[in-house]
Amino acid sequence: QVQLVESGGGLVQPGGSLRLSCAASGRILVTNRMGWYRQAPGKERELVATITNGKSTNYADSVKGRFTISRDNAKTTVYLQMNSLKPVDTAVYYCNAGVITVRHEYLEVWGQGTLVTVSS
Repeated sequence: QVQLVESGGGLVQPGGSLRLSCAASGRILVTNRMGWYRQAPGKERELVATITNGKSTNYADSVKGRFTISRDNAKTTVYLQMNSLKPVDTAVYYCNAGVITVRHEYLEVWGQGTLVTVSS
């Protein structure tokens, strides 16, 4: 009923840039919070960035100043602009959203992930 689809991952050299996108679809009434998490092999999934109500943002210290999260005017897609990429940024990046459905219930929704590889 609610789906998040990530895209934009790939291979990039250190210092390069990449832009991820996450499109939300389904019977969503309100999507007030969207964000990005990442998980590398053998490590726990960690918060990267969130955006609430299309304006309030929160970033992990490790990406602050390098990554920028934003949302489109239709409130259906969230982006993650990643600059000055480092090998430690290599991970599967997952889109996450807290949504209110048309049934007026709260759902925590995850995408399938997109792989970002920063080669050295």
